[in-house]
Order: sequence, then structure tokens, then C-alpha cells
Amino acid sequence: MTAIPNNEKWYIAELVMECQTEDEPRNVVHVNILLVQANSSEDAFVKAEQLGRESEHFYLNPNSKVVTWIYRGLRDLMVIDDELEHGAELMFEEEIGISEEDVQAMLSQKSQLNVFRPHKPRDADFPSYGSKDILDEVDRMINPEMIDPDKN
Repeated sequence: MTAIPNNEKWYIAELVMECQTEDEPRNVVHVNILLVQANSSEDAFVKAEQLGRESEHFYLNPNSKVVTWIYRGLRDLMVIDDELEHGAELMFEEEIGISEEDVQAMLSQKSQLNVFRPHKPRDADFPSYGSKDILDEVDRMINPEMIDPDKN
């Protein structure tokens, strides 16, 4: 376990990132949940905003269309009060007056938990926002005999 000095705290930042692909009318939005180390709530806010801005980038997809990731802002920023160790409470939600039916609706079977769900392939109509450079590199790794015409 790593000890955290008393004057430093950990925060959870929920960054909203929008992905736009050239000639694609639909966007893709991710909420990225990041750990932020800061000395105060204001410091955490500044650092979370910086992480968001640093996440902005662009590249070509396999169809040679420009893919742009834009930081849209924070959805939430929460302090972690416990030490970072097994079983530490990272965050909580509170609701009052919840019926038994609604409590049961909150619960998931093991097979429904994200880590146990089978990967669903995306349909052919899903916006293509993968990186052409990365996919080309994977192709070169899988097929080392491939010759890159741009390098000859």
C-alpha cells in the first residue's frame, strides 16, 4: 500500500470526450473516468481540465478520414476520502425512498457485469474511429512480409 501524505488527496474526474469523424454525421461520446492527485479541490479541477485538454488529438482512420477527439468538459469531480487500498471506497451515490423493485433493478447478475460480458462486435454502420497508423502497425506485426510502398 502506498501512503498518501495528509496534504494530498485523490479525486475521480469524469471527462466527457467527443469523437468526430470526417464525413460521419454521428459523433461518439466517451466518459473517461480518471484518477487525479491534487492538494485541493481547485487544484484537482485544474489538473482534470488539463488532462482533458491533453487528451484532445486527431489522426486518420483506416478510410483516411480525419478523426478528432475533443474535450467537452467535466461531468463530475469527486474526492476520494479513503486511503487507496483494497476495499477503499472510491465514490458513492445516494438515493432516498427507493422501492424494493427499484433496488432489485439496480442489481446485476455476474454475467451482466462489464468484465464478464462477451465482447459485442460493432455493426458495419458504426463510425470508424480507429487509428489507421495503429492498424497498419498491427498488420506489419502480423504480416512482417508486408512491404510498405511509402517506405520504398
